[in-house]
Amino acid sequence: MTAPPDPRWIATFLEAQAAEAGAARNTILSYGRDLNAFLGFTSAKGLRLETLTRADIEAWLIRCEAEGLAKATRARRLSSVRQLYRFAYEEGWRADNPALRISGPGKAQRLPKTLAIEEVEALLEAARDHGRNPTEQIRNRCLMELLYATGMRVSELVSLPVAAARGNPAMLLIRGKGNKERMVPLTAPAREALAAWLSTRDAQEEEARLARRAAPSRFLFPGSGREGHLTRQGFFLLLKDIAVAAGIAPARVTPHVLRHAFATHLLQGGADLRAIQMLLGHADLSTTEIYTHVLDERLKSLVRDHHPLAKAVPRGE
Repeated sequence: MTAPPDPRWIATFLEAQAAEAGAARNTILSYGRDLNAFLGFTSAKGLRLETLTRADIEAWLIRCEAEGLAKATRARRLSSVRQLYRFAYEEGWRADNPALRISGPGKAQRLPKTLAIEEVEALLEAARDHGRNPTEQIRNRCLMELLYATGMRVSELVSLPVAAARGNPAMLLIRGKGNKERMVPLTAPAREALAAWLSTRDAQEEEARLARRAAPSRFLFPGSGREGHLTRQGFFLLLKDIAVAAGIAPARVTPHVLRHAFATHLLQGGADLRAIQMLLGHADLSTTEIYTHVLDERLKSLVRDHHPLAKAVPRGE
């Protein structure tokens, strides 16, 4: 098959990822940024995507390093180019994937930032009274309880369909990355907060329908924006305000930090790593294994307290 002009490579690839692979909007945007940066480099060098070589891609990675880009950013950019050329190979635009055997910089292994159990409890307590009116307070409590009870990604939380919350569910069906579904159990406080918010939300929806003949929202947390639900940015700012009310530095509190806290606290309580992988919706167990740092001290304590040699009496005594 004849390869299209270079700019169409990226556009066609992104369209296919959205339509066939079910990639999330943020993933598509990330691919677009990385590949457009790559296209800018190749165009400036007079290179064509159809004929450039492995050495050309390596030269681009060297340029990225010289620009001071972090290891994780360079690794992600290389991954985007690999995916593009895998697609090009499958489409018959190229007979090879020149990026396939390039050794990437690897990602710097950083331990996830988290919060102590007492700090999360303070956030949950602060959310109860945070809001301009009782409706917002009930909603904010529900948001926080669901986030900590399930470890959802913020995009999954704000876009939850209201249908998933009907019937006082003991578990939530969550649609995650790549449209993959998973079931996550709810704690008793989360179920209570959810029931209170549903009652308040439904009453508001009914008032809006009668007053403006507005169509009911299909989202658990409706919003007035284009997406129809509370935005990620809106929740991010809300969480910062709740952190201030709880007496915690807002820089330490993000939706992803609460996701980390969910996983960390489960591990501390003795949960199985594979179970946490399923709850978080990680495709690969290696992604979940970063949380095992929290087990170090518990394992050391286990050996000190229970290993027979740890309590051996020194000779001569």
